[in-house]
Amino acid sequence: MRASFHRIIARTIAAVALSTSVAGPFGTASADPNGVDRAGIAAGRDDAADARIATDFPDPFVLTTRDAFFAFATGAAGRHIQVAISRDLSSWAALPDALPRLPVWASTEAGLTWAPTVLPRQAGYVLYYTTRDAASGFQCISRAKSMWPEGPYVDDSRQPFVCQVSGPSRLCGSIDPSPFVDARGHAYLLWKSDENSSACRADSRIWSQRLSDDGLQLVGAPRALISRDAEWEGPLVEGPSMIAHAGAYYLFYSANWYESSRYAIGYATCVGPLGPCRKATKHGPLLGSDGSALGPGGQEFFTGPSGATFMAYHAWSAPITRYDAGGARQLHFARVTFPDARPSIERPSTEKASIEKASPRKRRDRAPRVATKS
Repeated sequence: MRASFHRIIARTIAAVALSTSVAGPFGTASADPNGVDRAGIAAGRDDAADARIATDFPDPFVLTTRDAFFAFATGAAGRHIQVAISRDLSSWAALPDALPRLPVWASTEAGLTWAPTVLPRQAGYVLYYTTRDAASGFQCISRAKSMWPEGPYVDDSRQPFVCQVSGPSRLCGSIDPSPFVDARGHAYLLWKSDENSSACRADSRIWSQRLSDDGLQLVGAPRALISRDAEWEGPLVEGPSMIAHAGAYYLFYSANWYESSRYAIGYATCVGPLGPCRKATKHGPLLGSDGSALGPGGQEFFTGPSGATFMAYHAWSAPITRYDAGGARQLHFARVTFPDARPSIERPSTEKASIEKASPRKRRDRAPRVATKS
């Protein structure tokens, strides 16, 4: 396991160094902005792998492979997409930008690349993310490809993948993509239409649409699953993610304003990946602010080393819930169970991004996958 982990680090460094698409400090031997000793990790020094994930790590997504765990997050610290690697889900090493270059149609303005997720496919990995469409001025969804889970990902698209900005689908943009794979192996993409924006001033909705087997095309028509209609949801619903358990489908979502302690996580039950869905949290969220973790949201699911289901999410560290006041959204984990067919969230008592540890032998037998997306 240790050798495999170090090979991943060395492979990432080599791929970025050789890529002509990489500019800036990630293609050089300069010190990492997060203080990670990449050379030490590649050389096998355990002390080099003890770096923490960057303080601000919003909209997290954890990908499980047989060699390591990869955590992706909204861009920060000069990266379009943050990515970090861990052997135990406790100590993390920051890696170079997972998406060194944006597609030709995207705005170059900083701070507009959000909410990455990854779908393993037979030919490699597909990264879905949100960025600004320069032509329309709205946020839209794109996709990029890589042979390696950590990237670098290449987006060769000439236009957005999902972008509800014109015609009868003029919904002021599309954000927060999340892939789901059902028990038959069929892939779907969920997202939010950005109708709560000032240009539309309508209730935002969550959508789902079938993906092609390679994850690079949309199939059929999109279906609206839920919209904002509960008092606790405030002005919007967003950040969808789906999980199947015991033959039932659960659609989780974030709601209310993200820069507040009112931001929270709710869920609905669905007949299938394309709906119909019925909200279960009409009178209050499933997971809200508690203790030092305020405004939880951006949830995604993965399988831990022992096979248990976990939710990765972000939360503000109390008492600050705004960026302009110096706040940050940090990574948290919580175990998810389904007593009586209802989801139950078990937060760790430390309020830290902590999780069970597994023996190397158990994890070596796992193939790359988004485990709880199927």
